[in-house]
Amino acid sequence: MILLVLGVVGVSYYAVVITNYGPGLAAGGLDSLLAFFVLILFHCLLVMLLWSYFSVVFTDPGGVPPNWRPAVDEERGDNDPLTATEFPPDSENGRTRYCRKCNQLKPPRCHHCSVCARCVLKMDHHCVWVVNCVGALNYKYFLLFLFYTFLETSLVTLSLLPHFIAFFSDGEIPGTPGTLATTFLAFVLNLAFALSVMGFLIMHISLVAANTTTIEAYEKKTTPKWRYDLGRRRNFEQVFGMDKKYWFLPAYSEEDLRRMPALQGLEYPSKPDLDSEEF
Repeated sequence: MILLVLGVVGVSYYAVVITNYGPGLAAGGLDSLLAFFVLILFHCLLVMLLWSYFSVVFTDPGGVPPNWRPAVDEERGDNDPLTATEFPPDSENGRTRYCRKCNQLKPPRCHHCSVCARCVLKMDHHCVWVVNCVGALNYKYFLLFLFYTFLETSLVTLSLLPHFIAFFSDGEIPGTPGTLATTFLAFVLNLAFALSVMGFLIMHISLVAANTTTIEAYEKKTTPKWRYDLGRRRNFEQVFGMDKKYWFLPAYSEEDLRRMPALQGLEYPSKPDLDSEEF
C-alpha cells in the first residue's frame, strides 16, 4: 500500500511538474507566473503530505505499558493500587477493563486490534493505507495526512482540468501519447482521491469535535452524553495540542507533551458529573 501511495504521487508529479507546468516556466508572461505559483504550492503541499504520511506509518500508535495498573480503583473510591488478582482473565470489573487476548488490563479508551494482535491506546481504526493502527500517538498525523492529501489532490485536479477538457476538443493536443495518457490518468486518480478523502476528512472532523474515535462513536450510539466531550476547543486540543505553531505540523511541542497527559494516551480529562460512565 505504501508503494501504491508513492506510485500515485509519482504519476501526479510527472503529470504536473514534468509534463505540463515545468515547461510552462519558460513560456513567459502570465503562463509563466501561473506555472510558478502552481509548482510552488504543489511542492509545499507534497512535502507536508509525505511528512504527515510517513509520520503515521512509522509512529507507534501507542501500546499498553508492561504491567500497567490504574493508580486507584475509581469505582470503589479506594486509594490502594489494584492488583491483578482482582481481574481474572475472563471478567471485567466496573470501569477498568481486562483484555482476554493480551491478558492485561486496558487503560481508558484502549481497544484490541486483531490485525496488530495487541491493545492500542485510544484506537481509532487499523488503516491499510498506512499499514499501521491509528491511535493516540499518531491520530493527529493521520488527520494532517488526510488534510494535506485533500488539498494536494484538489490542486492537481484543478491544475490538470484544462488539459483534461482538451482531450475532448477538436484541436490538436501537444505531447506524446505517453504524456497525454499520464495526464489523463493523474486527473482521474486525483479527482477520485479528492472526493473520497473529503468525505473521510469531514467524518473525522466531526469525531474530533466530539472528542471521540471511530470505534467509540459506534459503541456509544445509545449514549446521550459522552464523558470526554469537553467542548469543541478543548476537544481539538486533546488531539492537536495547545501550541498553535504545531497545529499544522505532524509533531508536538515539548511543552504540550509535558502538560497534556492525554497526548500520551493513558489519561484523559472528563466531565466530573459523567465519571460513572463506562469507558
